[in-house]
Amino acid sequence: MNAKNRRMARGLVTGAVLLGFAAATPAFAEGSWTSYITGWTPGKESRRWTDNNTDAASTSVSFSGCSSDGGTGFRQAGLKLWKDVFGPDDDQGTKSNTCNSVYWGDKASGKYYFELWSVTSGGQLSVNSVTTRY
Repeated sequence: MNAKNRRMARGLVTGAVLLGFAAATPAFAEGSWTSYITGWTPGKESRRWTDNNTDAASTSVSFSGCSSDGGTGFRQAGLKLWKDVFGPDDDQGTKSNTCNSVYWGDKASGKYYFELWSVTSGGQLSVNSVTTRY
């Protein structure tokens, strides 16, 4: 193989490797928002968001800096994900958040929100940072 052909082959291999790295980059969630919670009681709802389902990202809610008014401190919060539809909203399931992240999987397109379903130890929940990804 002459020098010109070797350079061309090397260029093709380098290009293929770089293209492979570009294709291997992780997929990011379609959207997210960050907020906080102060003095929530069961039945309180988050803001609503629209998931256009343009990706395969799991819908998640992450808490950090959690506290409750119970004598034993915060242990967990039950969060129920709802799909906002005409008529009764569609229950997407309840997860126990222990001041970490909970996941509901890749959801169909639509409008969603979560509800504080329960608080273990106390009746009010406060969270320094709430991040919702979808």
